[in-house]
Amino acid sequence: MTDITIKPDHEAPPAEVPEMELFHSHSWWTTYVFSQDAKVIAIQYAGTAIAIGLLALILSWVIRIQLAFPGAVSFIDAQVYYQSVTMHGMIMVVYMLTAILLGGFGNYLIPLMVGARDMVFPFVNMLSYWVYLLATLVLAASYLVPGGPTGAGWTLYPPQSILTGTPGYDYGIIMMLASLILFIIGFTMGGLNYVVTVLQARARGMTLMRMPLTVWGIFTAAVLALLAFPGLFVACVMLLLDRILGTSFFMPSIVEFGELKNYNGGSPILFQHLFWFFGHPEVYIVALPAFGVVSDIISVHARKNIFGYRMMVWAIVAIGVLSLVVWGHHMYVSGMDPAFGFFFAITTLAIAVPTALKVYNWVLTLWRADIHFTTPMLFAIGFLVTFVNGGITGLYLGNVIVDVPLSATLFVVAHFHMVMGIAPVLVIFGAIYHWYPKITGRMMDDALGKLHFWITFVGAYAIFFPMHYLGLLGMPRRFYEMGQTAFVPDTAHYLNIFITVMALIVGFAQFIFFYNVFRSLKHGKASGGNPWRAASLEWQTPETPPGHGNWGDESPVVYRWPYAYSVPGAEQDYLPQNMPPIKGEHII
Repeated sequence: MTDITIKPDHEAPPAEVPEMELFHSHSWWTTYVFSQDAKVIAIQYAGTAIAIGLLALILSWVIRIQLAFPGAVSFIDAQVYYQSVTMHGMIMVVYMLTAILLGGFGNYLIPLMVGARDMVFPFVNMLSYWVYLLATLVLAASYLVPGGPTGAGWTLYPPQSILTGTPGYDYGIIMMLASLILFIIGFTMGGLNYVVTVLQARARGMTLMRMPLTVWGIFTAAVLALLAFPGLFVACVMLLLDRILGTSFFMPSIVEFGELKNYNGGSPILFQHLFWFFGHPEVYIVALPAFGVVSDIISVHARKNIFGYRMMVWAIVAIGVLSLVVWGHHMYVSGMDPAFGFFFAITTLAIAVPTALKVYNWVLTLWRADIHFTTPMLFAIGFLVTFVNGGITGLYLGNVIVDVPLSATLFVVAHFHMVMGIAPVLVIFGAIYHWYPKITGRMMDDALGKLHFWITFVGAYAIFFPMHYLGLLGMPRRFYEMGQTAFVPDTAHYLNIFITVMALIVGFAQFIFFYNVFRSLKHGKASGGNPWRAASLEWQTPETPPGHGNWGDESPVVYRWPYAYSVPGAEQDYLPQNMPPIKGEHII
């Protein structure tokens, strides 16, 4: 990066567009329910995502109890088990992680971090949340229809997903597909808002290379989602037509219980391509915002500028581009041509390069830094360790010769949960602990936060590390019960019991977090405007929590990047982005 000497009489460039007109609410309903304020919408998104996430947590307990104690709970039969697997996976990946990272943190942080007063299209932003809420309610309502929710697995592969042998084949799959269609419509409205706000509503002096990495991560993820979600959208529409109208987009000629069905010429493999064209970018739609959040938490709590900022930005962009050409590694066992398998193996390994660069830069940021082991910092370091561990097993699965024998085992479940489950959830917790003072004006209890971290972090490893071993033994995934499986030793059963006990402990430990959140609203220590002494723009608002319009009477002017920590010659160990340059300062 280039240092530019700023003269004492330096002035920020003039504003290119006039101040945006804000919508002013006139009732309680338009202030807190049908609000057009991005901060309120963010809390609505986060609250809804966490609520549906709690349902997914309970469903994971149902799965684990059945695997550890087959038949011990009378209501957990094969239908309930497969429905729980399906709903748990879809809720966590789409309705919880995507919604809270983009809808929650995206709405709250983008306007504050780039110096905007609100999202560019506030009414559309409000609509995006209500469509998301409708999608979530439709999904949950599948428990109320005859047959219950679909049990086709979270990937919804046809022809199985719409044939009569599958739980929820009648109404459940229709509810799932309709819910996904609604979710994508809602997200498209929100994603366009994020992209346009970043490109058009930045404060004076806020160049693209002065944006925090959190904004870069959310911005790139939003672009990626706008490109990838249409693949899932058309797949859902076509599968819905196959189910309701009897078309044959994905359904080949097929005999069911001795009866020839009225399908002909469809391709189930086409659905897999469309699904995974969305599915693998979805990993990075979740991961890229997490990368940005971790970068900001590490820099603030290590009191050191992020190492290799421009490299970090381009690594985020490179990961986003490469994630669009790796989907085939999910389909190695589908009868793929070896030449295509070779191509997807190469692209899968190539995406590890920019990802590894980010890890190196995080480690170098921590090197010889003034590290403060606050609760947010513990969660950020926990993410770093967990993502590296999950990424290493991903390198194995990216190779065809290793993936084929492991594809149907618990090894894949363990890898997927380390990368897409534990790692982003650690970031979400770290981000809430970090920005809670800005949202509420109060600090969360640090002792409870650290207790929550250690139980969650150690417990997660106690769950998923042994699961890798079970996968290497050949224990299959998706099975309702194992029965007498000759190649799986009896000792594996005791390991399954241990994993289930730890899953229950870790799940119940999350109520420490909820207790901390709600108790701190009233009894938490007053935080002040900038308790972490952070340099980025969201901590420089005139009010905490930020008022309507974020910046009071005058919008901020930005003079430097957001990582000005431990600056030589400065009176304090950080320089806020909106603080005018000091004489002779070299700024970025």
